Amino acid sequence: MSLMTIIYRIFFAFYYFFSLPIHMFRTRGTAAPISIKTLFIQKILGFNRSAHWPMHHSSLVTNPRNILIGKGTAPGLSPGCYIQGIGKITIGDYTIIGPNVGIISANHNIYDYRKHTIGSVTIGNYCWIGMNSVILPNVILGDHTIVAAGSIVNKSFPHGFVILAGNPARVIKEIDPALCNIFQNPYVYYGYIPEKWFNWWKKLFLNDDLD
Repeated sequence: MSLMTIIYRIFFAFYYFFSLPIHMFRTRGTAAPISIKTLFIQKILGFNRSAHWPMHHSSLVTNPRNILIGKGTAPGLSPGCYIQGIGKITIGDYTIIGPNVGIISANHNIYDYRKHTIGSVTIGNYCWIGMNSVILPNVILGDHTIVAAGSIVNKSFPHGFVILAGNPARVIKEIDPALCNIFQNPYVYYGYIPEKWFNWWKKLFLNDDLD
């Protein structure tokens, strides 16, 4: 980490500390609320410290520099999640991730378990990934995809507007796009980062090839 990056981190930490009540107020009642408890456990005690979004202490994220989250989403805020960022992971706006969900971007090489075969995962906007589901490498889920609890998703459904269930997951119902609510939070945050700061944050702290 460069000296300039460290200076930026210190500056941002001071800014955030003195403006924390504002961020807590603006995100209360959303799916990704900012709280003193979560910040203390994450940033002071060190559970998932590198993630720039709120996470539960029982969840685990690896390589968060490879993970791009959208507005109002916080993968791993529900307990027991595993977000494996060996490859790239992109999660869209206002997507909800339930408890004990696994999002896996790389598999072990079948000929040498010490190595990984790296892939990627893309989850669209306004998706809902149900409890105990697993999203495997190279899966693309389009907008408004619902994954039922306990499902294993091993192939892509890029067009979205479907409900998936089973092992392996398959389409059990299509969703009418005309009935879907395209909502926006009054104040836009990318995890802990206000919208006005996010492009700056992304250039400094996330990998360059995330888009």
